[in-house]
Amino acid sequence: MKKYNVIYWFLATSMFMFGVLKFVDPFKGWYEVQITNSGLGQISYAMGILGEVAVGLTLLLCLIFKQKIPVKACFLLTNISFFTIIMMMLTGVYVHLHPDVPAAVLPLKIKPPYIPLFFLALAVSNIFWSIRKRKSTMKKP
Repeated sequence: MKKYNVIYWFLATSMFMFGVLKFVDPFKGWYEVQITNSGLGQISYAMGILGEVAVGLTLLLCLIFKQKIPVKACFLLTNISFFTIIMMMLTGVYVHLHPDVPAAVLPLKIKPPYIPLFFLALAVSNIFWSIRKRKSTMKKP
């Protein structure tokens, strides 16, 4: 399960940092153009930032305080967070593919949604590994 933990830490720190970066220029301006040009609406602006910071923080807290959190609560919090990442990355794919969103305001200035699909794949894989890990620990006497 080493892969699971590496991806878990990567997703936790990345999501938190990407959410925080949206408060700082030039990322703030790029994000605003993405939301405006894709037609997602102003509520999406705040939800995107809040979602990334909340998911990142939740995952980081579960990682840091793993011994103090009940196993079932940790399992639920992490999988809800991974599922939320999937939803955010599906939105990211939509934004990347939207014709009115220029590549200049996207991460790495690339139009194809490689980055959101990469994060989506990592979140999906960690949900499967988390369920598999949970099932294997439940079978032990």
